[in-house]
Amino acid sequence: MSNQPNAQQNIDQEVTQQAAIEKRREHLKNESTRITEIASSEPNSALKCIHQLSVAGGATESTYVAIEQRVVADQDAAGAYHLALLAQNTPDLPIDARQLIELVVNKGDNAQRLALLKNLPLPPVDMIKEYILASNDGDAIGQMNAYLQINPEGYGSQHMLASGQTDRIVPLSSGNNLS
Repeated sequence: MSNQPNAQQNIDQEVTQQAAIEKRREHLKNESTRITEIASSEPNSALKCIHQLSVAGGATESTYVAIEQRVVADQDAAGAYHLALLAQNTPDLPIDARQLIELVVNKGDNAQRLALLKNLPLPPVDMIKEYILASNDGDAIGQMNAYLQINPEGYGSQHMLASGQTDRIVPLSSGNNLS
């Protein structure tokens, strides 16, 4: 007879866990809808949406696609940088990381290009190098050369951290677009 209360407790616990999962799923669905609406209707809202996506803890595939479309429509290099990092770290996202990386390299500034070089697992080193050298920005060229001297393959910070070297990964956002 002592097994019966334990069995009931297990059933109750499973029901409670399932209810929590359903509640979380509904919350993510609602947040996804809200974020998708922002991305679809507010120009220059990619960073705001990415922040809210992070706070929510995830979103639907259509939400990521809506944010990517906002980034591309606005030609938003900062939004592209953050979304590209998300895509690199979560390979099953339905977004084109290459397109986002190219947008950062082509439209971004040297700080964004250097951040790509350091933070992507496999950055497009030659393309980044070409744009930074063409800018004639001595400081950026110096930073790039110093980084490539210790990491000639440009494998990014994740590789360096795994190999025992240290490098600080800092999110690249101005902070003024998050609200």
